[in-house]
Parts: sequence; C-alpha cells; structure tokens
Amino acid sequence: MKILKKIITISILLIFPIIVNAQNSGSFSGKVIDKLTQKPIPNSTIFLEGTSKVAVADSSGSFRITGIVLKTYNITFKNIGYKPVTLYNITINSGNENNVNVELEPTASLLSEVVVKSNKRTVEAATLETPLSVQRLTTEEIKTNPGGNFDISKVIQTLPGVGGGAGGGGFRNDIIIRGGGPNENVFYLDGIEVPVINHFQTQGSSGGPQGILNVSFIEDVKLSSSAFDARYDNALSSVFQFKQRTGNPNKVQGNVRLSATELATTFEGPLSKNKKTTFLASARRSYLQLLFSLIDLPIRPNYWDFQTKITHQIDEKTTLSFIGLGALDKFRFGEIKQATPEKLYIINSAPFIDQNTYTAGLTFKKLLNNGFLNIALSRNYFDNNINQFEDNKSQLPSQQILSVNSTEIENKLRIDINKNKNGWKISYGAMLQLAEYNNETFTVLRKELRDNNGNIIQPNVSLNFNSPLNNFLKYGAFMQLSKRFFDNRLGISGGLRTDMNSFTTNGDNPLETLSPRVSLSYVLADKWTANASIGSYFKIAPYTILGFADNNNSLVNKNSKYQKSDHYVTGIEYLPNDGLRFTVEGFYKNYNNVPVSVRNGISLTNLGNDFNVLGNEAVITNGKGNTYGLEFFAQKKLTDRFFGIFSYTYFRSKYSGANNVLISSSWDNRHLLSITSGYKFNRNWELGIKFRYQGGAPYTPFNEEESRANYLSQGQGIFDYSRLNSLRLNGFNGSDIRIDKKWNLKKVTIDLFLDITNWYAAKSTAVPSYTFQRTTDNTAFETTDGSPIKSNGSNAIPLLLKNDEAQFTPTIGFIVEF
Repeated sequence: MKILKKIITISILLIFPIIVNAQNSGSFSGKVIDKLTQKPIPNSTIFLEGTSKVAVADSSGSFRITGIVLKTYNITFKNIGYKPVTLYNITINSGNENNVNVELEPTASLLSEVVVKSNKRTVEAATLETPLSVQRLTTEEIKTNPGGNFDISKVIQTLPGVGGGAGGGGFRNDIIIRGGGPNENVFYLDGIEVPVINHFQTQGSSGGPQGILNVSFIEDVKLSSSAFDARYDNALSSVFQFKQRTGNPNKVQGNVRLSATELATTFEGPLSKNKKTTFLASARRSYLQLLFSLIDLPIRPNYWDFQTKITHQIDEKTTLSFIGLGALDKFRFGEIKQATPEKLYIINSAPFIDQNTYTAGLTFKKLLNNGFLNIALSRNYFDNNINQFEDNKSQLPSQQILSVNSTEIENKLRIDINKNKNGWKISYGAMLQLAEYNNETFTVLRKELRDNNGNIIQPNVSLNFNSPLNNFLKYGAFMQLSKRFFDNRLGISGGLRTDMNSFTTNGDNPLETLSPRVSLSYVLADKWTANASIGSYFKIAPYTILGFADNNNSLVNKNSKYQKSDHYVTGIEYLPNDGLRFTVEGFYKNYNNVPVSVRNGISLTNLGNDFNVLGNEAVITNGKGNTYGLEFFAQKKLTDRFFGIFSYTYFRSKYSGANNVLISSSWDNRHLLSITSGYKFNRNWELGIKFRYQGGAPYTPFNEEESRANYLSQGQGIFDYSRLNSLRLNGFNGSDIRIDKKWNLKKVTIDLFLDITNWYAAKSTAVPSYTFQRTTDNTAFETTDGSPIKSNGSNAIPLLLKNDEAQFTPTIGFIVEF
C-alpha cells in the first residue's frame, strides 16, 4: 500500500504544475495501402465521424490531420474500387500522435447488390484464406482490457476458445486453444516467428507469468484457431499474428508507464530528415519482486525486456525493417517474515531460474507487378538455466536434484511471393532453418533410500547427459490459391504445405508431412455468411525431445514423428451492422503421433504448465487425441460510447497414453465464458469490466507411498499416473474492473488508472500440494514417534495443502504520453 500511495502522490505532483497549460487539439496520421499488392493508394479519403474533418492521402498514400478536438473517434477510409474500412475507438490525445497503416481491399467490378452490402461490413475479421475461426483485437482494446495489465497474453483469454491454463484464475499465461496443449501455438511478429512471448517460459512448451510484448508497439492482433494459411508451419491449435506500428515519421514522441508491478518506457520518431527512416524502442523493468516482498511471498521473479523496430523506405517499391525483442529473467527466493506451511512448501517445490532470450530479424519487402515479395531473415536465441536443491535455502551441492543448462538457437530464412492475377490470389514460398541445440542435464528422479537396517528400499534413479545433437536443418515449402466465384458469393481457398528436417528418421520424406487444407465461404444473404474448412497440420517435436539423450549420451528420440492434427470446422457469421458481429462455429480436431512418456506412459500434452522443462525424456510418438466443441462469439465495436465482447465455448479434450485409451486431458475445462464491456464517459473517464468463467479441469491424485518416500528430496509429491486425471477441480469465476481518467495538457497526456483483478476475491482452485505436517512454530516436521524425521518419510504425517486462495490484485498506475 505504501507503493500505491507513492504512485498517487507522484501522479498529482506531475499533473498540478502544468494543468493550466491544457490544449484542445491533437493530430492523426498514417498511410493507406492496397491489401493485395501492398502499393500505396493515393487520393484515399479519411473521415473523422461526427466532424467535418476530412483528409486526402497524397501520392505516397500518406496523410496527416491536425487540429482535432481531443476525444474518441471512429475513422473511416474510402477509395473508389475498394471496400471502406473503419477504425473504431481511436483516442486523439495531446501527447502522442496516432500513426497507422491501413490496408484497403479491392472490390470486384461485377458484384450483386447483396454481396456489395456484405462487403461493406468493416467489423469483420475473416479473410478469403481464413474465413472462420479468426478474431482481431486492436491496440486500444488491449490497452484498456480490465485485468489485462497491458499483457497481451492475458487479454487474448477474452476470445472464444481461449483458456487460461488448467485453473483459469492462476498467474500463468498458458494459452490453451480449443482444448489443445500449450505448445501448439505459433507467434509471428511482423511476419517473423517469435518462439517466446512470455517471461519465465516452460522450455519445450510455453506459458509463463508475464508477457514480453510491449502493447505500445502493437497495431492489432489476429488470432486464427483453424483454417491456417499454408505459409505458417508448426501450428496445431492457433496462429497469432502481431502487427506492429511503424514509428511516427512526423515527430519524436514517447510514453512512460508506471504501475505497482513494472516501469516501462517507449520512444519513437523519425531517424532521417526525409522521414524515410523511423524507429520504435522500449524497455521495461519488473517490480514484482517488491510487490511479493510487501505481501510476504517467498518468490522473487525479476525481469527486464526490450523491444525495437526500425523501418527504412529504400524507394517507393522497397522497404527494409529490423525488429528486435529480448528478455532477461531471474527467479529467486527471498526471506519471509512469517513462516507458514504454504510459504515453506513454495521455497523447495520450485527451482531457481535464469533465462535469456532474444529474437532479431530483418524483413525485406519489394513491390512487384500485381503483388509483392517478402524476405525475412531472423535469429532466435533462448538460454535456460535451472537449478533445484533438496533445501533451496542452503543450496548445498551434495543436495542438488536438478541442473539444466540448455540453449536453443534458430537461424531462419523465409521467402514468400504474393500475386493477384485475374481474381486469383496466389501465394507461394519456402523456408530454411539451421537449428542448434545444447543441453547438459542432471536430475535425480528418485533418490536412493534405505531402511533402518541399511537395506536399499529404493535405488537411485537419475539422468546425467550432455546432448550430442548436432546442428540440423529444417525446411519446407507452401502454396496457397484463393478466388471468389458466382458474383463473389462463393470464396474458395486451398493450400498445400510440406515440412522436413535432416535429423529425424523419416524427416526427409515430404509425403510424411504433406498437409492439404481447403476453406469455403458462401454469402447466404446481405448479412449472413456460411463458412467451412478442412485441413491437416503438422508440428515437429520440441528440441527438448529431439535432443534428449540417455546416460550413455545416446539420442533416443530420433524416431519421433511430426505430431499431426486434422481440423474440421463449420460456422455461420452474422453482421447486422458496421460495428456488430456474431459467429457460431462447431469444431472437431483429431490428433495423431502425439508424444507419450516412456517413463510414466502418459501423453506429454497433459503437461507443460509449470516452471520445469517439458519433453526432457524418452518418448514414443504413438499417442492419439481429439477435441471438439461449439463456440459462440459476439462483438460490439465502440461506435458511440459503449463496446463489448461476449464469448462462450463448450468443448471436450481427450488424449491417450501408452494404453491407447482416450481420457479427459488436463485442459478439459469444458466451459469457457468471457464477457468484456466498456463505457466512455464525459471528461475523459473510462470504465471497463470483465467477467470470466472457466470450468474445472481434471487433475491426478498423488501416489501416497511414493510421495511419502520422496518428498524430502523432491520437495513435492509424486502423481499416481495410473489414475491420470481422475479428479476434477472446481470451476473458476472472477471479475476484473478498470477505471481510467485522462488529462490532456500542453503536448502531454496523463492517464491515471486503477486496475483490479478479481475485485470480489473469488477463489481459484488449483491442484493441492503434497507436504508433511509441520510443528506449531513451523520450524520442523511433526513425526509419529517424536523422533527426527527419517529420510524415507516413514515417520512423517502426510498433509495436502489446499490451493484455493483468492488472488485479489489492485494496481494503481499512470501513463504519461509526451
């Protein structure tokens, strides 16, 4: 609370001296381009709805409007021969100038009246290639999302089919799409693949407690949960496309954001007098460690992240861009003021973590006749160091139970050509990757235990290897063809892709991963469209599986197959007006070649939501699975003062292990409900509220005998996988609220916000924690015989700690734009 009071005081001190210098106008600028050819569209008209302000784009497609009254607008872009586009909820401030890139899609010359009306629906998110299972979020929707705390990974959980991990109300960003595992999603930032978008990620999977991406960079986010464009590889559940802004070419500007958990700063502007080179740059520092110290939690997560984008217009047809994204993560433990069984359990159940990651890439775009060429050259780097001890406070080398030192490096080249000829949209291209992987692992799976007579009752089981995986190549190619027929009523898009590698046994066979897909859309009436898609998609096993070796340093997973998922989706879209959208979809996904653990016989898809490593073990890729369900979505864009999103998904998720029996997966929540709404009041007050419900997930009970014997060395219980997911957590419901108040001063905007996560303190149930009962003063373990506790736990008193605390998190902060 002391920190929150200081933030409020600083905010008042910043506002008071300059409040008298308020001004009443702002500016808006950008560029209008052809969606198909990426060429500038001159003479486009830009309308600020509700005003007489109108601008016309120049020969380069650029425009700028000044002297705008400070408030929120819907801004429409029009040009003859193109479908109009409206940007909703654009806030004009005195601090930062909004600079946008707008793509207009050509309208065919011969269209029936009903199709012309349908094509004017600017709220739609679908494309010809992906006509269904697609959603979009703008930067304003992300920034003001209640409980999102400017974290894109949390905001997207408002979308249909998107779950937030098993518990639903936890602190991790495990993105679960339509019942698939957390490592089935891929992320692209301006066309460059980014393998990690969260701090403290689970290697071999995904997740983590905090997103890396800076929301100030993002123009919009597109989520495709099926009907993937063939240009994207390794996607089984979803493709996220993050589109970044270009730096403002007109002036240098920036913002500073301070909250109870972090400090972030962003700068942008021109780097040349001719405005052909612009930049964006940001840095962010975590203060979570201070917050957790104040509330007396033993964990101390600490991170930095950095992001940049530099764009250079070489000539009117050629653009070169550089993007960079990096993070430094450290996870430690601190002293606690008041010991409790729950806090003491945390200290020894989690490892120490040091992670460093970055993505750096160049994109080259060249405009061609009726199309454009993209070339992307990038490098991904991920370094992961994990250590854990029987006693994490003393950290004695003789008591080390886990040591992982691992790096993943990918050097990628992607080329794609996009053409538009006689109504046909044609895309084709190829990718080549050089993969490097290093892994030194020591882990004690079971410590040697003896009885009172010195006889071994449990032999030592440990892994100790240095992965001999050599650098190897991954390569693939794709083609996508799309066209509209019958007066534009029927849209058909077909794609074909294959992916190969030089390491796995059958990795060089293009037929093994031949993945056809086709999508159909048909305009039923003015406001109604029917859509369907069928497709096969493949994903190579993570490096943790491919590079795993036994104690003889022999690679044992060379026979791993590409995991396969077949999608069948159909749905209806209803667009009653320009700002309102409804969709209903049914989906079925069938999985094959799913990795299954040799050690415990379970599907690895059930794992990946902790701070350890997923896949660092021997596997067989013969598992199966399926997910299916029904999804409803409604979106009301902010056309006046109100906006809202409603989504509900019912689904089932099942996977098999070594026994080939399909059972509920760890992500089988069955119900996902999200309602988000907001209202803009007079005098720059804004209110947003969100409600989420997520059904209870299955979980596995503990093996009492093994847990008792191994708790002192492992710091946690051992699950009984013979009863995999036989129990189920309670469902989670929670609501978040956010209040913003903005002041527009002389060339400065200040946004003071209050963001409360789980404001009515609903409990979030997670899997109970296995431990031993402690003494009243929490200085030792209770025993049945009063003697010191034995190493095999035979005289301990087992105890299950409930994980059903209410995570109520108020955040007060401010954003200063200048």
